[in-house]
Amino acid sequence: MIASSHYKALLKLGLPIVIGQLGMIILGFADTLMIGHHSTDELASASFVNNVFNLVIIFATGFSYGLTPIVGSLFGSGERQAVGRTLKNALWANGLMGILLTILMGILYINIHRLGQPEELLPLMRPYFLVLLFSLIPVMLFNAFKQFADGITDTQTPMWLLIGGNTVNILANWNLIYGHLGFPEMGLLGAGIATLTSRVLMLAAFIGIFLTAKRYRIYKAGFTNGKLNRKDFKKLNKLGWPVGLQMGMETSAFSLATIMVGWLGATALAAHQVMMTIGQLGYMIYYGMAAAVAVRVSNFYGQNDMQAVHHSSSAGFHLILGMATLIAIPLFLLRNNIGSWFTDNNEVTLMVASLIVPFIIYQVGDGMQCNYANALRGIADVKPAMYIAFIAYFMISLPASYLFGFVFNWGLTGIWLSFPFGLTSAGLMFWLRFRQQTR
Repeated sequence: MIASSHYKALLKLGLPIVIGQLGMIILGFADTLMIGHHSTDELASASFVNNVFNLVIIFATGFSYGLTPIVGSLFGSGERQAVGRTLKNALWANGLMGILLTILMGILYINIHRLGQPEELLPLMRPYFLVLLFSLIPVMLFNAFKQFADGITDTQTPMWLLIGGNTVNILANWNLIYGHLGFPEMGLLGAGIATLTSRVLMLAAFIGIFLTAKRYRIYKAGFTNGKLNRKDFKKLNKLGWPVGLQMGMETSAFSLATIMVGWLGATALAAHQVMMTIGQLGYMIYYGMAAAVAVRVSNFYGQNDMQAVHHSSSAGFHLILGMATLIAIPLFLLRNNIGSWFTDNNEVTLMVASLIVPFIIYQVGDGMQCNYANALRGIADVKPAMYIAFIAYFMISLPASYLFGFVFNWGLTGIWLSFPFGLTSAGLMFWLRFRQQTR
């Protein structure tokens, strides 16, 4: 029997993270709505570029997650100044990773015409891609601050920053996509500039809060006096790389599937973008609650309280299943109308309706893999998760995408039917690994 205190503690810790994630989801909806009503070709272009960048952003977020169990452990043992020193090293690690990812994505930008996408979309894709490229380093540095704050159980500061930044992004979208208030009408490029602006402002705001807020004073002292050192840097990379690769491989299953969708044409890409935007609704909410599971598990694991470790992870999964149900029911009831919210193209709307059922099917698997991947992160058992992700997403999901989509000739629906196989197999393997390691 799981005590109600576990549910209450997870909700108290996790809801601010979920609300912050909801802000990102609302931004994704707003982006897709505004771009889709400006032009179907721009919506299709955004689909490709956003899905490619989602792979990098998710990897970057996963890499930054290596900071959370370290900070959680130090915070739990009262080593506040060591937390500040670790943040200093994390900013360097994340900054260097941001530079590396920018270089790699720059190489992809140069070769974007070789990926088999519709030729008429390339002039729209290129400038949007380039603007998003410049936002990678601010994202990496913001992630470091966010994981630091989450690790010390201050989940409200990142929540408000995300809400504020996303509000700025949406307002800037309205002005720059459509040309309101004297701004030029820039379409998809305007959406990219709005995203870059909001990411820079969120980072600047977090830096300002860290330097001036009283509650961060003890951590700022550790940050100022602490030194960059190989031990912290190595530990952050040891935890960050496997988590980043695990999350990156999951996202790559969707990103590489997007390349396959591009082979089906611009209409399929547009419908895929709408569904990927909706898909972020579940994923981001689940990961928000699962991040709280990681913090709680790391605290109890440090105290060697294995019963509480198991109860926290199970309570987290129960909460995520409840969230999945709340998401699935209205989506199923509104499946024939959802596409029309994003575009006036009837063919896109019909395609979106056909993808709702495959989407609902994979929610349990998605919730399970989010929960138990984070539970493994809480006990710092991250390397096996990387191998599990490879099996689930590269050996199961991607081959199934090609098989269902092109060999069976089920098209876009077939590609989406492959996702439950990869996500559910990952969730089951993460769960089994967690049980094995916490007996």
